[in-house]
Amino acid sequence: MFEQLLPRYNLHLSRPTKAEVEPVNQYALNCTYDLTDDVLDLVANSISESTRRAHQSDLDHFMAWGGSVPASPQLVANYLAAHVETLAVATLVRRVATISKAHEAKGLENPCRTALVKAALRGIKRMRGTAQRQARPLLRDDLFAVLAATDDSPKGLRDRALLLVGFAGGFRRSELVGLDCGDVERVRQGLILTLRRSKTDQEGAGRKIGIPLGRSNWCPVAALEQWLEAAGIEDGPLFRRVDRHGHISTERLSPEAVCLVVRERVATIGLDPSAYSGHSLRAGFATSAAQAGVSTVKIRAQTGHASDAMLSRYVRDGEIFTGNAAGYLL
Repeated sequence: MFEQLLPRYNLHLSRPTKAEVEPVNQYALNCTYDLTDDVLDLVANSISESTRRAHQSDLDHFMAWGGSVPASPQLVANYLAAHVETLAVATLVRRVATISKAHEAKGLENPCRTALVKAALRGIKRMRGTAQRQARPLLRDDLFAVLAATDDSPKGLRDRALLLVGFAGGFRRSELVGLDCGDVERVRQGLILTLRRSKTDQEGAGRKIGIPLGRSNWCPVAALEQWLEAAGIEDGPLFRRVDRHGHISTERLSPEAVCLVVRERVATIGLDPSAYSGHSLRAGFATSAAQAGVSTVKIRAQTGHASDAMLSRYVRDGEIFTGNAAGYLL
């Protein structure tokens, strides 16, 4: 039930006070009980910190423009019209969703559910289209070319392990850099990595991912072992910062750094780095697996996608030339 209470609008996103939560609690749960500090802690932790920051950013932008909570349907529609040329469609849709949640959490009439705001969003989608710019997948053959251009310096060893493990596990960048030595189990077939938490597992149920021994020259298991041995890493984060002098930090690599590594490495083989991001490893694995004829069930088992619908764009792109009708004619 705590999900009904949050997200709530708080300019500093600090721990909620009783005065802030109780009116919402009365609306959502229809009760007037005093909330203890323990309950307030549960409410504060019912959404992730990254989600909290995203809501904060959305609402700060809306308020800085001249918005308010509560807001009228006309105000929200005017906000959309004012930014239709400057913000991406997906960003505007997310902003409306955040404004909507802020109203519902406070028990206010929701302007985002009105016909006016819904029509404004439909108009934006028709005018601008809904296709999102996606990072180009780093496909298997391109990955191998990138790996061939790496050296055996500390940074080269780290980047090689990062790219191979990230690709083989179909990891999100946050998942990849979140791995610790304690999450690695060595078995005869390769490695079992335990993912403690992820974007789709905010409650920390955990998931195990198998990283098999490679059959090519580029084995993710061997690459990880080489990096850990060279860096002398026995506990703590798997992937760490390496400075320009080759000194290895104890600090965990940031998710943003994965994007920088991918872009830096693809540039060495003449690819346009701006087309790639940290997500290119995950997308590259899914697309390459689809091209190789791997079933969507097996792909999802590795990537953790909840359904074939979520995986469909990778499979569709990977199979675009498989059985292509034009291939039979030209």
